[in-house]
Amino acid sequence: MQITVTGHQVDITEPLRVYASEKVGRIQKHFDHMTTTSVVLHVQKARHIAEATIHAKGVQLHADAEGVDMYAAIDALADKLDRQVLKHKEKLSDHHRAEGSQRKLNTH
Repeated sequence: MQITVTGHQVDITEPLRVYASEKVGRIQKHFDHMTTTSVVLHVQKARHIAEATIHAKGVQLHADAEGVDMYAAIDALADKLDRQVLKHKEKLSDHHRAEGSQRKLNTH
């Protein structure tokens, strides 16, 4: 998976880039169909905002988060993306297969 970290009105230091890449990269353990991820970090006065867009096979997930500092914003962003990926993964799995076999057993 390719992770791109960019900044608007903020210089992206190497520790910040590594931290964002590691946090977003951990999401891949839940969902391995991700191809590219774009992380954009903003600073507007006292607001630290982190946005990310994940491109995966057949879906595009987007989230943004705000924090007291950039690291807190990245943490909140990673949590939101993690929930979205898990929710999408549950939608992909077929939950009705087990119910169908139960109905067949109960009808006889």
